[in-house]
Amino acid sequence: MTPEFITYAFAFPILGVFIGLAYKGIDRRISARLTSRIGPPIRQPFWDVGKLLLKETIVPENAVAWIFNAMPLVAFASSMTLLLYIPFGILKAPLEGYGDLVVILYLLTLQSLAMAIGGFASGSPFSSVGAQREMVLMMSYEMPLATVIVGFALVYKSFSLTTIATTPVWTMVGPLAGIGILLLFIALIIVTPAELAKLPFDIAEAETEIAEGMLAEYSGRNLALFYLSDAVRGFALAAIEVVLFIPFTLSSIFNLNLTGASLYIVEGLWFLFKVLVLYLLAITLVRTSFARFRIEQASRIFWVYVNIIALVGLALVWMGV
Repeated sequence: MTPEFITYAFAFPILGVFIGLAYKGIDRRISARLTSRIGPPIRQPFWDVGKLLLKETIVPENAVAWIFNAMPLVAFASSMTLLLYIPFGILKAPLEGYGDLVVILYLLTLQSLAMAIGGFASGSPFSSVGAQREMVLMMSYEMPLATVIVGFALVYKSFSLTTIATTPVWTMVGPLAGIGILLLFIALIIVTPAELAKLPFDIAEAETEIAEGMLAEYSGRNLALFYLSDAVRGFALAAIEVVLFIPFTLSSIFNLNLTGASLYIVEGLWFLFKVLVLYLLAITLVRTSFARFRIEQASRIFWVYVNIIALVGLALVWMGV
């Protein structure tokens, strides 16, 4: 491994934590403004994490202690590892070539699974109900997510995100397959708030119904790790969607002749801007516009409507390719 690779492999996850918390703050601020409130300052998530790290970590008497304490670490580690598979701007992903989209699917599932297992291990009835809801919801939206990955594998004959980022999918397909890719994009956008447990799919953590559900018994450092994991995963999922569907660089759009450090800075900022726009559209706007669904409503949406959209898109991609 080169020194540049090692530096990037350590720097990008740290940067991802900072950006994830910043995007979370922007999300809360804009959501408040859309509902005619002032909202918290953008730096509020940083304060929240700092405050949680200073608080006492309490383990419930009826909890399976080692599982209860291990699951926040698993969730945070899976989110941080996820960042290592994402090409940042024009930079290659540190773990490029080691499974990519397939491993990303497992890592996304692992964090949700860790939260559910932690909820079951807490011994709280509220957490158990939340964990059951999370498992049902996870089984509902994983199918469309896997369908999107299969669609890209058909086009590229590869699971590499770096390959996809360097050759935009829209230049690889004809009109028929292009419509299929658009349908896959729509399916993934609908899956996004459910994957991140945001309204209208925050059924497993419904505060007014089951008192935060899976997280009801978590506090201190453990809750801070789950909070950081959620922030990182939100940024990572939006970044993956940008790489898959909007990988166009600023240099290619405006024919800029940039070289050296200026090229990396400009393309890096352009990448972060695209991620922020998609984050606001797929998460902030959706969670501000819809009330929480019931679990049977959410399951029906994914098993029927989103699956139909994704499968039709996959069929069109297959015929077009």
